[in-house]
Amino acid sequence: MSAQHFFDAVPKDRQQMRRTDVTMLRYGVTKLCYAVPSKLDAAVLRYDVLTMSDDVAGENEEPQVEEKKFFAERAKFGRANCKKCKQKLEAGKLRLAKAGYNPFGPGLMKMWHHVPCLFDVFSRQRKTTPKIESPDDIEGWSDLEEEDQDEILQFLPGCSRGPTTQKKENKENKENKEKKDTLATQKKKTKKTNDDMENSSVIPSNSSGSLNYKNHKDNSFREFRRLCADLANASSYTAKTAIVQAFFTKGTDGDTFKGDLLLWCRLLLPGHVKRVYNLQSKQLIKLFSRLFKTDHDDMLEDLEKGDVAETVATFFDRSKHCQPSKKSKLTLYEVDEFLKELSALTKEDEQTEHFKKIATKCTSNDLKMIIRLIKHDLRINAGPKHILGAVHPDAYQAFQTSQDLEAVLSRAVTKTEAGVSSPSKTKTLTIRASLMTPVLPMLAEACKSVEQAIKKCPNGMYSEIKYDGERVQVHKQGHEYKYFSRSLKPVLPHKVGHFKEYIPQAFPHGKDLILDCEVLMIDTKTGKLLPFGSLGKHKKNAFIDANVCLFVFDCIYYNGEVLLQKPIKERREILLNNMTEIPNHIMFSEVEEIHHPKDLEAMITKVLKLGLEGLVLKDLMSIYEPGKRHWLKVKKDYLFGGSMADSADLVVLGAWFGTGQKGGMMSVFLMGCYDPAQKKWCTVTKVHTGHDDKTLERIQDELQMVKISKDARKVPDWLLCTKTMIPDFVAKDPK
Repeated sequence: MSAQHFFDAVPKDRQQMRRTDVTMLRYGVTKLCYAVPSKLDAAVLRYDVLTMSDDVAGENEEPQVEEKKFFAERAKFGRANCKKCKQKLEAGKLRLAKAGYNPFGPGLMKMWHHVPCLFDVFSRQRKTTPKIESPDDIEGWSDLEEEDQDEILQFLPGCSRGPTTQKKENKENKENKEKKDTLATQKKKTKKTNDDMENSSVIPSNSSGSLNYKNHKDNSFREFRRLCADLANASSYTAKTAIVQAFFTKGTDGDTFKGDLLLWCRLLLPGHVKRVYNLQSKQLIKLFSRLFKTDHDDMLEDLEKGDVAETVATFFDRSKHCQPSKKSKLTLYEVDEFLKELSALTKEDEQTEHFKKIATKCTSNDLKMIIRLIKHDLRINAGPKHILGAVHPDAYQAFQTSQDLEAVLSRAVTKTEAGVSSPSKTKTLTIRASLMTPVLPMLAEACKSVEQAIKKCPNGMYSEIKYDGERVQVHKQGHEYKYFSRSLKPVLPHKVGHFKEYIPQAFPHGKDLILDCEVLMIDTKTGKLLPFGSLGKHKKNAFIDANVCLFVFDCIYYNGEVLLQKPIKERREILLNNMTEIPNHIMFSEVEEIHHPKDLEAMITKVLKLGLEGLVLKDLMSIYEPGKRHWLKVKKDYLFGGSMADSADLVVLGAWFGTGQKGGMMSVFLMGCYDPAQKKWCTVTKVHTGHDDKTLERIQDELQMVKISKDARKVPDWLLCTKTMIPDFVAKDPK
């Protein structure tokens, strides 16, 4: 098929094309370009001109930021082969990739090489072929260790670890300008170009206090859906951030963003700025089957595809009793107010009536997106790092520390007298913790050897016992206390309620503080720590001679002073100088300072012999970095390639339908073993990772299952299963 034939098939009136049609056209052009690139230059130019119009409304789009074509990382599993020398890329070793043609579908494929091999390939290519000219050409450069960066820099004479030279930026700007000028000539009209977004540290935005733009298109729910669709289609982190940054900079009119930045960010991050609706998928199906006057069982059957929002939208289109609006007229303010009121409703009748009010204003796509907001999952694969990174370079880190979105955004932008925020390149965003607001806890990455630990902690380290308890963050402000879990949720009162009696005794001079701790049950007679499950409300009562004990291992705020930037050695000294142990109630974590490999080996051996979970290692000069995995954890599962890990032989007893891309197929499996005493099969765990798509497809036919749809009455006699573990399918005969 020639390029001319291909483009003659394109509809002249592109306004009637669906977004999916346009996407398929784009993929088709990409494949043709690989096949006959020399013959398609003019055709591709015509295609580029064609695609300048908006996919939905015919409005102009901002030009997309070009994704990087080269990638660097340490090999994860050691399964891939170098594309040049065909040798295995060993796990943990540095490797480079270039993006190339993907024979299996749309998009590009990463072709991995040894570092010397890839640069050898470059030396044999034409001068016009894209090559790595500086570190800025490499995706993942900032995540590499210094020694890895140095290994690559050996092949880039004249380059440093810093940003690309101005010469290259000028060249790229010139090329972009020439391309835009060409497109403008072909369309026979002028088009405004974007300023270089990377030169702006803060995005202009409108505040919620400016009502002049409340009904502006930048605050329409339709634009929210369009942005979410663009984010879902973008594959890389940089592309997603660039899309958000472009919209928050120029808005829909290509001039200035006039939307409510706080409201936009809150709705784009429903999983991180949560409201509680207490509506699960089946409850939503029940409500909408009543509202649409449709068959409840039919909706439940459609739900097996794994997407409740898609199910609701499908039956909304079919409903004759409650019909969707022909055009989206909702604003973000209306949707936000609807969700706010919904979070206060608990009765089914009230919830149904509330949905009825907004459904009359919704298109089916509007309602689908509202359901996704309720489920805290927009299906865009973008989180705070993507969204807040588009607002300010430090906004994500500030949010990790304070979890206060409004405070972070108010410090990240500057408002003008007209109520529209403007860039503030000189404005710095301080990272600070706030009392009574949870701080994202610092985490630890797996440490697989003593050598790795010594290398990661060059200043010496604290070796702490890794307790098998629950991570708790304690906030004290005067006589008020709050306790947050690792996921930043409030801790159940029965686990921590009594600590307010002992904390004032342990910190007699501590008026305000934030502590990082672990909560465990401890035997008061033997001093032995009890296992994780003993903290349960009912199980705890079985241990008569045990107390709930708070093991304190870090302090990040003390009497008005934020300690995040102080090294762990200083923070530990502050703890030791200001805390008095209350035996079996509030105690220091067990710590040992280590500088030599032999001492660490002895500590690991001691912990494993005692049957403890492991160790947490912290560089003596390390600061507290919320959300970062810069500590190390040592467990027997990680040592010697995992050969010391416990294992169990289990049988597949049942399965559940998956969600998202795995909707409609068995992708979560119930595993168990046989109990000879009871002569029944008992459940042990769920397994839902580790299978690729081809394996899952094969399993659908190989497993002999009976569908019971989580019906307790259909559970076979041979299976001992609690109500919460009843699957969608059970095995015909596990024997």
